[in-house]
Amino acid sequence: MNAKASDAPTVAPTVRRAMDNVEAGRLPVGSRLAEFEVTRIVGQGGFGVVYEAWDPTLERVVAIKEYLPSLLSARQLDGAVVPLSERHRETFDLGMRSFIKEARLLAQFDHPSLLKVYRSWQERGTTYMVMPFYRGDTLRQVLAATPGGVEEAWLLRMMDGVTQALAVMHAAQCYHRDIAPDNIILLEGSGRPVVLDFGAARRVISDKTQTITVILKPGYAPIEQYADMPGMAQGAWTDVYALAALMHVAVCGRAPPPSVARLLSDAYVPLATNEALLQHYSPRLLAAIDAGLAVRPEARPQSMAALREALGLAAVPATKRPMAAKAKGGVKAAAPAPPVSTHKNRLIAAAAIAALVAIAAGWWLLQSGTIFI
Repeated sequence: MNAKASDAPTVAPTVRRAMDNVEAGRLPVGSRLAEFEVTRIVGQGGFGVVYEAWDPTLERVVAIKEYLPSLLSARQLDGAVVPLSERHRETFDLGMRSFIKEARLLAQFDHPSLLKVYRSWQERGTTYMVMPFYRGDTLRQVLAATPGGVEEAWLLRMMDGVTQALAVMHAAQCYHRDIAPDNIILLEGSGRPVVLDFGAARRVISDKTQTITVILKPGYAPIEQYADMPGMAQGAWTDVYALAALMHVAVCGRAPPPSVARLLSDAYVPLATNEALLQHYSPRLLAAIDAGLAVRPEARPQSMAALREALGLAAVPATKRPMAAKAKGGVKAAAPAPPVSTHKNRLIAAAAIAALVAIAAGWWLLQSGTIFI
């Protein structure tokens, strides 16, 4: 006897949502993490999940970020996170140590435009960090709502906060390297910008194994992020390029050409020569954006202080290095001297450019808006 469709068992919506969360690796709403109670899944990426949670001790809403690299680990039925296999364990552990160091370093920073970490701990085979729950729109959402370009005064106020926050990071030899409109939130009410998503664990894992897909945002990532190029070290100037690209979008409505394509054939047209833009923006702002988007790292402003000066923003007091960062380590890069272009470097770099040709060719074939390497 065939069963009717109406005879099939039904699943309550709350149970179905819990099942969907388990399949996706997320913890279901109502789960306990230390003293916190998960109240909502905010978002999930390839390397972690962000939950909204309730802090009963201080009676406040917080955000909790969980280290959960989907290509390296899985969640068991008891909620524990485990590597997919023993061959994944070393890379999983390496990423988790970087996640912990990032939390420790961010906990030392104290700037209103920089992500704050309240605490971090290990549980269920993985690690967590607790942050304020920020309400507001991302810069991407704001720019999408103003396709004709934002007001210069507004843009400079936003950049004032962002560049100050990054200067605090750079003083600890910590570089963001993923600045983009979706990684900046403008707080509800005040409009104050807050820099988000440092992705340190993602970068460490990606450096460890080529089986992990690294997503670089075309137009925002400078050339030194695409390959290990001699004479093209990453540093403060790497974040300068991304900020300049962000401002380019804010005034033009589009990102500049990807840097990897510009290395081969630079089609970038300086904004300072655009008569239409000069009717709405000062030559100083447009020239600062052009300078920040120089393909060669040494041709850009070399620090947040230099970028602020180019934008006409007031100098800020020197930032002290967080004390705990030196003692416990952190998400740091060496602080190389600004790369200098020399004949020798250009000859050495010529060999590396061959690899970039293949990357550039891939870009021309991709129409999705992201580059995978």
